[in-house]
Amino acid sequence: MTYDYIITGAGPAGCVLANRLSEDPTVTVLLLEAGGGDWNPLFHMPAGFAKMTKGVASWGWETVPQKHMKGRVLRYTQAKVIGGGSSINAQLYTRGNAADYDLWAAEEGCEGWDYRSVLPYFKRAEDNQRFADDYHSYGGPLGVSMPVSALPICDAYIRAGQELGIPYNHDFNGRQQAGLGFYQLTQRDRRRSSASLAYLSPIKDRRNLTIRTGTRVTRILLEGQRATGVEIATPKGLETLRVEREVLVTSGAIGSPKLLLQSGIGPADHLSAVGVPVRHDLPGVGSNLQDHLDLFVIAECTGDHTYDSVAKLHRTLWAGLEYLLFRSGPVASSLFETGGFWYADPDARSPDIQFHLGLGSGIEAGVEKLKNAGVTLNSAYLHPRSRGTVRLSAADPAAAPLIDPNYWSDPHDRAMSLEGLRIAREIFQQPALERYILAERLPGPKVATEQELFDYGCANAKTDHHPVGTCRMGTGPDAVVGLDLKVRGLEGLRVCDSSVMPRVPSCNTNAPTIMMGEKGADIIRGLPPLPPAIFAHERNETRPRARTGIR
Repeated sequence: MTYDYIITGAGPAGCVLANRLSEDPTVTVLLLEAGGGDWNPLFHMPAGFAKMTKGVASWGWETVPQKHMKGRVLRYTQAKVIGGGSSINAQLYTRGNAADYDLWAAEEGCEGWDYRSVLPYFKRAEDNQRFADDYHSYGGPLGVSMPVSALPICDAYIRAGQELGIPYNHDFNGRQQAGLGFYQLTQRDRRRSSASLAYLSPIKDRRNLTIRTGTRVTRILLEGQRATGVEIATPKGLETLRVEREVLVTSGAIGSPKLLLQSGIGPADHLSAVGVPVRHDLPGVGSNLQDHLDLFVIAECTGDHTYDSVAKLHRTLWAGLEYLLFRSGPVASSLFETGGFWYADPDARSPDIQFHLGLGSGIEAGVEKLKNAGVTLNSAYLHPRSRGTVRLSAADPAAAPLIDPNYWSDPHDRAMSLEGLRIAREIFQQPALERYILAERLPGPKVATEQELFDYGCANAKTDHHPVGTCRMGTGPDAVVGLDLKVRGLEGLRVCDSSVMPRVPSCNTNAPTIMMGEKGADIIRGLPPLPPAIFAHERNETRPRARTGIR
């Protein structure tokens, strides 16, 4: 079979590209996904997230031993389902700070990817329930809404932040990022709005779009310096698919460099060492891995103030019935609906810590669950200086990759992570939370010195599931793709997903990856970019007062 475009993964960016490219009825598009469909109801229930980090629809990968964390091996969940991470994440809709994208342009050579240039693509994707202003829009494919099942402890947490000097923020994606508040969520009608549901479900019957699940791409085929198709693994064996225009690699920050490497595209010395024939020596493939590392505080509650009590069988059944009948209750919660952004380093260019308030304990895989009701506060350092790698463990495409985030290789990252943990502990100690929190259980009051906190971090830290950067966009010898997303030195091959981000944004990465897909689609189609954003305060507008009908 021959197609105009072959897309190698149905994660957030892949779903966007499939939708936008197939808008042109004269082209044929094939979207390939190694995982299965999202038929399981857990994919669509907001609280289903709690099951997803525990092995549902993931590759089952882990890191190599982290030498700066006492040799710890961390679980490294990467989605294996249509919709990718957008089908299994906590549905937090965060875009990062304007400075993130301005630094892409100013310091990474990514002209045209500054904040004013990417904001219109965030807005084009968005169907926001509440906001319509310079920063938000509605009518786009991606449902964005506010929480519907927040608990009183959420408001108490926001008040506690104000008692500590952290202001309330009603919109982390607006003019200011700093503060605590409620997250916007990728939900519509109280169901998850994954990239699959938002971008594929409405157009799955397009005759020029083919979607194949359960199909693992093993190699990109090259003839000379041009990509001519892909090799896929099927139950009947290997199959070759041909492409007329381009192969678009959208397999994620781990999967995309893995696919390039197993196709012979990457550092020649590494490829030779694992027995992969070198087709194109490109040193930057698999380097520059960045991720957010998460530390957490868990406190025992004075009563059933979180959703831990729902774990009891009779309450689980009632919660399920409540959701089916009314789309409300615990199942309508993403379980991490409240949080915010603040400073571990007071001199940081923008907030460098992100908080997630978890309405329970043991919500995510590998996190301890208390016997009684608990509450969790995650803190993640957002500006890591540490850089890691993705490498092949063998020439066999089915072999798991060697994932080395190289956490805390830069001492500054360790210091800021521990400072973020300290701030999280202080928030839990504020008067506003006294009626809800009985005592801190993890790390626990006996963990106080720098060494004790370091030991706790080494034993308990986890990924925040935000890897980026392994096929870096930009200039210089280590760049993998140019500003047009084309792989350097090759024709007919582009990468368009979180792997091309030169630096990790200061946020969850689902929304930025969808933005990459939106902007990337215009680039691939040869369309002019959307006009850069202009803000009302720059236009010197005086907005008219609303008419009330009262004279």
